[in-house]
Amino acid sequence: MRWTIHGERAIYESEWVNLVLTDVEVPAIGDLPAKRFDHHVVRMNAPATGVVVHDPERGVLLLWRHRFITDTWGWEIPAGKVDPGESDDAAAAREVLEETGWRCDAPLEPLARYSPVSGVGDHQFVLYTCPAASYVAAPTDPAEAEFVAWLPLEQLRAEILAGKVDNGLTLTALLWCFTFGVFER
Repeated sequence: MRWTIHGERAIYESEWVNLVLTDVEVPAIGDLPAKRFDHHVVRMNAPATGVVVHDPERGVLLLWRHRFITDTWGWEIPAGKVDPGESDDAAAAREVLEETGWRCDAPLEPLARYSPVSGVGDHQFVLYTCPAASYVAAPTDPAEAEFVAWLPLEQLRAEILAGKVDNGLTLTALLWCFTFGVFER
């Protein structure tokens, strides 16, 4: 069953996020009549990318950071918004360098593209892996993380189990890598 969209109106707009009321209609099903109502929708202005930088000797390159919205600390992969006119993979490589000071030395390998909150928003996450990286300089945006570190896979598994990886983009990317053998390549 496909819902019908009759239109939408903005409630709030910014360069980061828009909140709209979408006038939708659920079709009639059997004896149930069609139902029309306003649905709140969060519209994002750009996708976000994330990169799992993995080195068999070092482990996975992660940022230890605080998220003020949830008031939590945790490990995250380098990630961020795709700028206007920028390709997803170029944004991903840029974020790795800006946030960690490490440069991806091999072409990024696509992992997945998904919608993390498709019931309320249209945000897209685009995930990659980077199989080789070299240190260039300190991160250009030191406010991104308390520190950057390479975590061996066994330590990373323990951190995930301990709840120290609770960021959805990061958790999805890492679990994808563990599940589909990316770390074994």
